[in-house]
Amino acid sequence: MIIGVLREPEGENRVSLIPETVKQLIALHGEVWVESNAGIRAFADDSSYQQAGATIHTAEGLYSNAGILLRIQPPQRSEISQIRPETVLIGVFQPLYQMDLMQQLAGANLIVFSMDNIPRNTRAQSMDVLSSQANIAGYRAILEAASRYSRYFPMLMTAAGSIPPAKVLILGAGVAGLQAIATARRLGAVVEVFDTRPAVKEEVMSLGGKFVEVEGAADASRAGGYAVEQDQAFQERQKARIAESIAKSDIVISTAQIPGKNAPVLVTREMLDQMKLGSVIIDLAASTGGNTEVTRKGETIQYNGVTVIGNSDLASLVPSDASKLYGKNILNFLKLILDPAGNLKMDFSDNLVDGTCICHGGQITNERVKKFFNL
Repeated sequence: MIIGVLREPEGENRVSLIPETVKQLIALHGEVWVESNAGIRAFADDSSYQQAGATIHTAEGLYSNAGILLRIQPPQRSEISQIRPETVLIGVFQPLYQMDLMQQLAGANLIVFSMDNIPRNTRAQSMDVLSSQANIAGYRAILEAASRYSRYFPMLMTAAGSIPPAKVLILGAGVAGLQAIATARRLGAVVEVFDTRPAVKEEVMSLGGKFVEVEGAADASRAGGYAVEQDQAFQERQKARIAESIAKSDIVISTAQIPGKNAPVLVTREMLDQMKLGSVIIDLAASTGGNTEVTRKGETIQYNGVTVIGNSDLASLVPSDASKLYGKNILNFLKLILDPAGNLKMDFSDNLVDGTCICHGGQITNERVKKFFNL
């Protein structure tokens, strides 16, 4: 079985496997082909892949010969037609937002595994790409905010006077939010945190953050680790509490998303009007609409003296470690669908295999995706 590592499109700096992981995969009886310069933006050149045991080929060579293709970002429509039928394609394809693409992949008779759809349970933790990449995004979000903020983060007492600590507000205490708390606290900031799940209060407090509670949140315990939509009454109470906190905040990191839905708007223009001049917002939910009313995906704007950065791809700005962690997730997942001889062995009675597979046999087969789109 040839496993192919494709180069990512412009703007994506990560790669599915770094040479270190390629070496481990080859030891598990996998033959690895790498598209030329696939890892160059993650500081892994072709020679380092060759030293790890991989061979370098063109994209066309991978399309024609690989039994498994790895690429983080979805393939372009022009590429799909070049891939052999029944090839396994593994990446992060956001099926709940890209039904047209999923239908085209199914129509091309490809076997598609989307790693962002893996069931979120204890056994899947070593394969959970959303968590590994969100951890990096939360860390990088604070660094981006600190570099844009015109003042210090920590409290300083100097002969010239005292500097108060920055006040950081984090919306959403998932993996990205928790890492943002930890990083902001390391830099000396005071941190407040909103989340609709009371169960995360203890984690927030253990990292040194203050958890701001809003009563009456919908129960998310059965949502498989994902956030759920809240009713209108709760949303109004939540916005009132956020408005109180945001007026005194210097930095806001927003991370709130609901799978398959537009991101909830938590920060209105009226709230932005109350923020201090020079404040910074990093909106990690920009790819699904953003948590502020003014967020623009992939853009940095100024709104009445507040810098609003809409960027859901911050993990790509830490490409070496992001690729390393992503590759470990992929390696662990490949162990589920390859036998010891390196041959494909897909056991769809395994809920991780079945839950991650979006389509095979020319059809969309994933129950979560079918239910979402009423297929």
